[in-house]
Amino acid sequence: MNLKRAAAATLLLSGAAMLGGCAALHSVTSEVSSYGNWPAERKPAATTYAFERLPSQQVDGPLQANIEAAAAPALAAAGFTPAASPESADVMVQVAMQSRLYQSPWRDRWGPYGPYGRVGFGSWYGNGGRFGFGLGMSLEPPLSEMQVDLLIRDKKTTKVLYETHAVRQQNGGWDERLMAPMFVAALKDFPLPAISPRIVSVPLKP
Repeated sequence: MNLKRAAAATLLLSGAAMLGGCAALHSVTSEVSSYGNWPAERKPAATTYAFERLPSQQVDGPLQANIEAAAAPALAAAGFTPAASPESADVMVQVAMQSRLYQSPWRDRWGPYGPYGRVGFGSWYGNGGRFGFGLGMSLEPPLSEMQVDLLIRDKKTTKVLYETHAVRQQNGGWDERLMAPMFVAALKDFPLPAISPRIVSVPLKP
């Protein structure tokens, strides 16, 4: 049997298993930390918002637009309504997303032998001078961490009214499609100052 083909087939099967695991994801679990003192008399249902961007966020407009689009459903679920224009908004909302990829320490030790692990070939001589050949493989996907941030401040006074963050770790690369449920998790307890940090799971729609 062609050993290269065997190794490639094993990698494809393992990759398919990881993709299948992502497809079978029924909920997104994040660690959420929220801070602020939202005025009790201020009703989100009567509050309009507009997104504002920091100078650094204006560099990549399409990416920031995707982040804002992912946060919009969570803001709507919390009761907020988009303002007709930034000038007419009651509050301004800043949103951000960042991701980090942590490589396996085993990969750092043994070297980058593959995209998610290492493949090793070895030969030996057994009793009677017989020759043998072995194939060994260890799949070690990297650990990725994704974080979304949301900050709400009063338009007139510029006072920060609410700040919340959601962080998620998983094996493999991060996926932008997880931003929307992570923003939902970040605003799940709004406007209450819930325990921070806390674990929040958001069911995914079938």
